[in-house]
Amino acid sequence: MSNDYLLAIDCGTQSVRALIFDLQGHLVDKAQVGIDSYQAPQPGWVENDPGEFWRALSLACQHLWANTSVPKSALRGLVVTTQRATVINLDARGEALRPAIVWLDQRRADANPKLAWWWELALRAVRMRDTVRYFAREAEANWIAQHQPALWAHTGKYLLLSGYLNWRFTGHFVDSAASQVGYIPFDYRRGRWAHSWNWKWQCLPIRRGMLPELLPAGARLGTVSAAAARDTGIPEGLPVIAGAADKACEVIGAGCLTPDIACLSYGTAATINTTTPRYLEATPFIPPYQAAIPGHYNTEIQITRGFWMVNWFKEQFGLPETLEARQREVTPESLFDDLVNAVPPGSLGLMLQPFWNPGIKVPGPEAKGAVIGFGEVHTRAHLYRAILEGLAYALRDGKERIERRGGTRITRVRVSGGGSQSDAALQITANVFNLPTERPHLFETSGLGAAIVAAVGLGLHPDFATAVREMTRVGRVFAPETQNVRTYDQLYRKVYCRMYRQLQPLYREIRDITGYPGRES
Repeated sequence: MSNDYLLAIDCGTQSVRALIFDLQGHLVDKAQVGIDSYQAPQPGWVENDPGEFWRALSLACQHLWANTSVPKSALRGLVVTTQRATVINLDARGEALRPAIVWLDQRRADANPKLAWWWELALRAVRMRDTVRYFAREAEANWIAQHQPALWAHTGKYLLLSGYLNWRFTGHFVDSAASQVGYIPFDYRRGRWAHSWNWKWQCLPIRRGMLPELLPAGARLGTVSAAAARDTGIPEGLPVIAGAADKACEVIGAGCLTPDIACLSYGTAATINTTTPRYLEATPFIPPYQAAIPGHYNTEIQITRGFWMVNWFKEQFGLPETLEARQREVTPESLFDDLVNAVPPGSLGLMLQPFWNPGIKVPGPEAKGAVIGFGEVHTRAHLYRAILEGLAYALRDGKERIERRGGTRITRVRVSGGGSQSDAALQITANVFNLPTERPHLFETSGLGAAIVAAVGLGLHPDFATAVREMTRVGRVFAPETQNVRTYDQLYRKVYCRMYRQLQPLYREIRDITGYPGRES
């Protein structure tokens, strides 16, 4: 048995996983606890008691110790990766003031920020003023300050979930620069809090003292405190290493270190990412995120409600599979591939545009989902296949945008996240992209990527290239099928690529009439 192991905590949207990895990238042991404590006080709102995240994390750790053969003395470090853009207000004593606002939340502030005149001129000159207005409306801090001003006045710390969990572990308000994704005053180019003159401070009520200290991925944040050790069973004094956001960790956990390899994440949010040492905006004026490798960037394009749509389908249309799965003691999702395989490629003309959540620019804030091409032949099986195809079309569009902006052709595709376990989804991806589609050797790529960061930070591997080479491998490869490639290429170019442009005016009318998901201010 090896003497060196790493503990990765992966707090996603649907569950918390406590994962033990060795230095060869083997997942030695795992415990998982679902997060079922989310609340929706109003339509479109998503909240959770911050303590529930910590309780689920602690329970996952306790389950892990009850079942693992790895001695705690063999652990060399702890690293945290989390869902992004979930925000938490704490008072001066570190007590939560309100439920966390989760990244899926759609509430909007009534914000039209007044900027310094030089910013107004500069932003209008580059046609970015609407993007700034969108940023201010989307910022949870603005909504809280407007609707709960007394609570905001008592806010001592304003943290992302990663910062909250790292504080619970170490007792220090410190976080990784590579975890900062959200409507906060962060400088994505330089990987630090924005300069005091930056327009973001003028758009937000946040003060610098409310934010944690930032360190680069791989740096030591502190050690596990006595209180955290009591809650989790993790040894007191174990080094806590700065990780990165879950998507950033997935990218290196899938072994995607260069711009020619795309990492598709089939998680609650579906994304396409590449890693580049060059600051590259795949969408103009929308910054790339900090990669898990310091000094690098992820050129991410996201479909917010990505493989959340599989759960949506299960809840709305998947009762037969749910009942059968219960009898067979398997997951309903494992039976959905049978639905896909019962339907021909192209779903007999049923086309889905997966914008179940609006975007910033492409799609815009007015965007909604759409399904067209219904006929009497279509069943729920066709709808399910259309969901997988629509997600693949949207991510292919993202691939082409990244290639146009970056000038590097993507030649390989790797798929991570829970959805990567579906053979049907990966074969559809290979056919839509017309590229070999590779499944990493394990689907816990976010946790593995975090462990890679910890391995380098602790000096257990000398650099990221070595760590990725030693700890990641390609599993099964799905080859494109020529006939299906032709079908998908025509549907993509002749239909999918035109859908949003044709439907965009109607989406605006729907929003203006219904007020959902929110009128422009």
